[in-house]
Amino acid sequence: MSPLFPALVSGDCAARPALRFGERSLTYGELAAASAQLAERIGDAGRVAVWATPTLETAVGVVAALLAGVPAVPLNPKSGEGELGHILSDSRPSVVLAGAGVELPDSLRELDRIDVEVRPGGGGTAVREAPEEDAAALVVYTSGTTGPPKGAVIPRRAIAATLDALADAWQWTGEDVLVHGLPLFHVHGLILGILGPLRRGGAVRHLGRFGAEGVARELNDGATMLFGVPTMYHRLAEVLDEDVELAKALGRARLLVSGSAALPVHDHERITAATGRRVIERYGMTETLMNTSVRVDGEPRPGTVGVPLPGVGLRLVEEDGSTIAAYDTDGAPTGFCDGESVGEIQVRGPNLFTEYLNRPDATAAAFTEDGWFRTGDMAVLDADGYVRIVGRKATDLIKSGGYKIGAGEIENALLEHPAVREAAVTGEPDEDLGERIVAWVVPEGAPDPAALGSELSDHVARRLAPHKRPRVVHFLESLPRNDMGKILKRALRKDAE
Repeated sequence: MSPLFPALVSGDCAARPALRFGERSLTYGELAAASAQLAERIGDAGRVAVWATPTLETAVGVVAALLAGVPAVPLNPKSGEGELGHILSDSRPSVVLAGAGVELPDSLRELDRIDVEVRPGGGGTAVREAPEEDAAALVVYTSGTTGPPKGAVIPRRAIAATLDALADAWQWTGEDVLVHGLPLFHVHGLILGILGPLRRGGAVRHLGRFGAEGVARELNDGATMLFGVPTMYHRLAEVLDEDVELAKALGRARLLVSGSAALPVHDHERITAATGRRVIERYGMTETLMNTSVRVDGEPRPGTVGVPLPGVGLRLVEEDGSTIAAYDTDGAPTGFCDGESVGEIQVRGPNLFTEYLNRPDATAAAFTEDGWFRTGDMAVLDADGYVRIVGRKATDLIKSGGYKIGAGEIENALLEHPAVREAAVTGEPDEDLGERIVAWVVPEGAPDPAALGSELSDHVARRLAPHKRPRVVHFLESLPRNDMGKILKRALRKDAE
């Protein structure tokens, strides 16, 4: 298999910028030397845990593990002892990589520790042999919303396939300089945000902590791309009217990408109006890496996650397993591609994980008999292949009055109302309807709850259809979210019980 990072084994790229975190940076030559030396220290360890702080040490540690052919297990530094203990007992790493001087939790002190030392200067090329393409590269743990987190074993071919497909869709090259401030223990921040630029031979500048000032500074200093989650873009949209320099900086970007959750149409529109740039959305999961994206040479369509990436097959299925619509890798969309028929997304392709670690039962249940992965996400498919996700099967599909309704479209409709700052929609049991639609709203200002609740319900009915109106509206000071900005709807439901 060809190397994951061609620029690390090419002396021609040694002087090119590779990584920058704050004031600290490494060229490709320096990264090659540091990661090759660390790979030798890792040796043939079975698995290595990586204390994934947003630092150069994390990036070097993961690259070194990949060069050594040893699976890396990124650890969230904010994990509680219970979650961390579960991940360690499940993955059983023999070594933990961490920055020198970083204090680790007690549960990690039993492991052998290798301090990751990053010293600018020097050079060299990474020359270790690349393992087979199906060899495990990373074990990334899911968010654990339906039980303890499961370790998705991600092979090297999935990383290569996803990053190359995104390069095709986004015209991503070694000339691009990426800015992001995402955590480094998950697919978005680590694989797309760090390994993506390194595979292209480009550069990444990590902000350490996301902020409008840092985004503007880097985009004004030659950066070409920005990766973020909806919460980040919402914060940028909130200040664009007052921050002219930020608007100009975003307008200079070649590509603005949002992922990990849906970006509300209202924020799309505010950013475009202020900057002249559209935000591109893509869709992926820990288990599948990236499945779809709006292409830079395609039609920007807010509210969708674009078309399937090269090599990815996608279909929508009914609860009985029958196919509603499909977009396979060798043809155009077929079936009910009407933008209305809702089905569960199933995917297949080289971007998929191989298994859940130590969970053959869960692995088997995740795939259909003919090899498609069940994502649990519900969507509709347009005639030209654009995918619009309407929510998670477990939390966002509401069956009310004989209709299948996606929470996402109601949330977008609510966010279009000027009195709504944030919104989430769930369903709850109803003797007459089966389920009734419930809205959870963070309002602008301090409105009269009864009057605004009625107004928002009518607003949705006018904007979408009467059967999609919220029957109950709760007002909150904030919505519960995880580290990636995803709304924790199960927590909302518990609050209502």
